Amino acid sequence: QFFRYELDETMALYGAIPLITAHSDRGSVSSFWLNSAETFIDVADGSRGKVAHWISESGTIDLFVMLGENPKAVAKEYALLTGFQALPQEFSLGYHQCRWNYKDEADVKQVDAGFDTHDIPYDTLWLDIEHTDGKKYFTWDKSLFPNPVQMQEGLKAKGRKMVTIIDPHIKRDNGYHVHKDAEAQGLYVKDGSGSKPYEGWCWPGSVSYLDFFNPNTLQYWADKFSFDQYEGSTDILYTWNDMNEPSVFNGPEVTMKKQALHYGDVEHRDVHNLYGMQVAKGTWHGQAKRLSKRPFVLTRSFFAGSQRFGAMWTGDNKAEWGHLRDSVPMLLSMGICGFPFAGADVGGFFGDPNRELLLRWYQVGAFYPFFRGHGHIDTKRREPWLFGEPWTSLIREAIRTRYRLLPYVYSLFHEASTEGVPVMRPLYFEFPSDKTVAAKDDEFMFGDSVLVKPVVEEGATTASVYFPEGQWYDWQTFHKFEGPRTATVKAPLEKIPIYFRGGRIIPTKERARRNSLVMKKDPYTLYVILDAGKTASGSIYLDDGESMNSKLKRVEFSFAKMVLSAQTIQDTGFETANVIERIVVVGLGSMEQLSAMSAVSVTGNQETDLGLVVSGANRDVLIVRKPEVPIAGGWKIKFN
Repeated sequence: QFFRYELDETMALYGAIPLITAHSDRGSVSSFWLNSAETFIDVADGSRGKVAHWISESGTIDLFVMLGENPKAVAKEYALLTGFQALPQEFSLGYHQCRWNYKDEADVKQVDAGFDTHDIPYDTLWLDIEHTDGKKYFTWDKSLFPNPVQMQEGLKAKGRKMVTIIDPHIKRDNGYHVHKDAEAQGLYVKDGSGSKPYEGWCWPGSVSYLDFFNPNTLQYWADKFSFDQYEGSTDILYTWNDMNEPSVFNGPEVTMKKQALHYGDVEHRDVHNLYGMQVAKGTWHGQAKRLSKRPFVLTRSFFAGSQRFGAMWTGDNKAEWGHLRDSVPMLLSMGICGFPFAGADVGGFFGDPNRELLLRWYQVGAFYPFFRGHGHIDTKRREPWLFGEPWTSLIREAIRTRYRLLPYVYSLFHEASTEGVPVMRPLYFEFPSDKTVAAKDDEFMFGDSVLVKPVVEEGATTASVYFPEGQWYDWQTFHKFEGPRTATVKAPLEKIPIYFRGGRIIPTKERARRNSLVMKKDPYTLYVILDAGKTASGSIYLDDGESMNSKLKRVEFSFAKMVLSAQTIQDTGFETANVIERIVVVGLGSMEQLSAMSAVSVTGNQETDLGLVVSGANRDVLIVRKPEVPIAGGWKIKFN
């Protein structure tokens, strides 16, 4: 447990993935030290390169070495060993609004309405510990939330979801059903004597901790999420597991004593780093039992394999520019370590961000894999519309950026769930032969097609961007940059530097909506960003966005020899009527060449002439208007 963690410290925070990885022109390698006890790693310079010493308090030597031609190959090997990222529901990739705490049902209704009034999209509203009855989890404070089902139904009617916090420490109150059950069934972690439950201190006061290594505890916990046991819950309610390191306010290093005993008389010292994952695992299975949909679980503590059970965030950060800056390498590290569904609290958990910091954080947060705004109970309210203009409009545009990209983001998560690659990637993942990017962590690739350069300094109006080899296009103006090179670019308040990569085709949805569910039937836009050889490729993953075993369809797009085509490469029966309403082709030719072009779509034996518009600051962008071809593929567009 760390409150207001400091930067540039070697101390561990809330989770542990004991993986070290390296890359050179000879290939890539990762070493996974499978040990859940307290571990120290000493990294130093040796005669032949970096040397790492691993020191664990207990356990056995259990080491896995993974070799590959490049970072992506090694990432997949690691995922095959520890598990792939669980494919999330699509709503969870939208924006989440959280605070410790939204104080009552009227507050929830007002915040939800505020997003609609100011035309800002969001998908999920969160409730922290104050929603409970005396911080007894699976309960509601009836004076503040007397009608939780009705409250959730109001959100559901608009296509939105809710998340409540449920922590693993249980209040020692004989009138609390979870405590009585745990005592009667022997579900608690025991103290060092093994004769009584381990007791500590956390938010509710005196607490004990459920033993998630006990299979009976896991079963009991999973059952608690059923609709008949979690009173006031509905099918749009999901879960946030906090304080699961476990946090013990009066314990050594603010956690559990090492001699505490788990199931099978295993000392806590041997499994400390696994405890948080076990909590999330139990929660994930509980949601899976009560719903036919994929669970959504956010966890603060994690271990290798936690990616199978949801998302994580970086904990109690601060409203400071340094914390915005360092969120990027922190999340890049999580992706490298096989846990791509990761985020940091937008705006900082502790402290009050000024308007510029909050805006810049939203602009970067739109490219976090997990995108949530959150603040401490003692901070000033900071819903996106509270700072007046131009800030409301600028934050709205940052959040809408995320929603425009949702088809691309969802496809990236499918790739993570099958190939083990990060969503948010260090440059060397995409450009392994470029030695200049090996240690670069102040910009990143969002998937393989989008380059993002965060603005993390107060008052900055320019940014220095390194462009790897190839063609890169500003995603708003389509101004071209040739790499490899470093360039100083404009970065006024209204934008951060974002670039499309030449040779890629990127699917988006451009219509402004209030959440992801309302976007379901919207048409698509394709950005066809050509490379120097006038070719491009891309793909989209399609399913129902929520079911555990949804039917699916994968479609591959390609542009070559003046023909754009779409063909199905995987199909298990998913049907969609969505069409493509606009195609933006960048890098095809000059204004004179584009003005002389025509295009025709070919679907089966039918040909249809298409309307073309020349656009862009230099009149070098070709827009195909209303092609109305199916996103599911089976067509070609020929340019003449």
